[in-house]
Amino acid sequence: MKPIRKQWFTHVVSALLLLIMAIFSVTSMNQIVAAAHPNNENLPLPIDLSISPPVTSFLPLYSKLNPIPEQVQEQAAELLTLPEIEPTEQIPQVTISTYEITAYYLNVREQSNPDSNILEVLKQGTLVQVLSTTANGWLQLKDGGYVKASYTKLVSEEAILAVTEQPSLEQAVVPIGEDLMALNNIDNIEPLSPTSIVESESGLSEVHIEELLEGTDLEDLGLAEAILEIEQDYGINAYFTIAVMKLESGNGKSKLAKKKNNLFGLNAISGDAYNKGLSFNTKEDCIRKFGQLIADKYVEKGYTTVEKIAKKYCPANSKWPVHVKAIMERDYKKL
Repeated sequence: MKPIRKQWFTHVVSALLLLIMAIFSVTSMNQIVAAAHPNNENLPLPIDLSISPPVTSFLPLYSKLNPIPEQVQEQAAELLTLPEIEPTEQIPQVTISTYEITAYYLNVREQSNPDSNILEVLKQGTLVQVLSTTANGWLQLKDGGYVKASYTKLVSEEAILAVTEQPSLEQAVVPIGEDLMALNNIDNIEPLSPTSIVESESGLSEVHIEELLEGTDLEDLGLAEAILEIEQDYGINAYFTIAVMKLESGNGKSKLAKKKNNLFGLNAISGDAYNKGLSFNTKEDCIRKFGQLIADKYVEKGYTTVEKIAKKYCPANSKWPVHVKAIMERDYKKL
């Protein structure tokens, strides 16, 4: 029974406290009205029997009896003060350049070097968006990959706001005239007529090159891609590469070609050609080495034609340039 009595006593005390607060509220109200009407002291006042919340009733009295310390007021003011909004930093701008592909075709590579993977092949006249130019002469494409700058020309430049996410091709600020075109089916491309100029475009495709290698021991070896690579990367005409390869390897039948993958007689000194000749892991490696050699040691030194190259490449055979040019002309007529 003791817990029940304790609860009852608590309820009674609470009720008395509420009653006292109500009476205090009514008394305070009567005093306010009486002060407002000094000439009507006996004016009956309507009494609102509703009980005001204790906190609201006592706040004015509490404020007078217990002034709020200045420190507390300052802290409250700090809490209510809105934080200053810092000015938004200016978004930097980047320049997007539009370039046109000038080569008959141009490989887009994964990295800025001729040995990296080919992502796609672009046709002459294609417009691409460029973010930057590398120190070694490659253009970084906005849509990914790199192309050799020497086979492009600048069309326009436009500054845009830098954003975290690159916009899609459809959202590009600088419009491109046509979609990037991979030359997976380029049978309709017309090859160009070969000349004595070694650093030139051939207009050949992989399909064309495979056709030119038919009936030789170089057929079906997958050499077309490497031949086109050195035309793109070093500017060495594909007709010239094929002609020298056929001539020096005996259409792929020579011992150097079979055993050492040496298709161009590289370092094959007369009298001990096989032992002195360079050896390569693959025939594609040999083709790439040939392109680099002709570009760096011949074209860059002023040996820019078939006739000029012959004087240094094969001085012992005066008919060498005639044979090379004859093969080039014959291959062109096949297509």
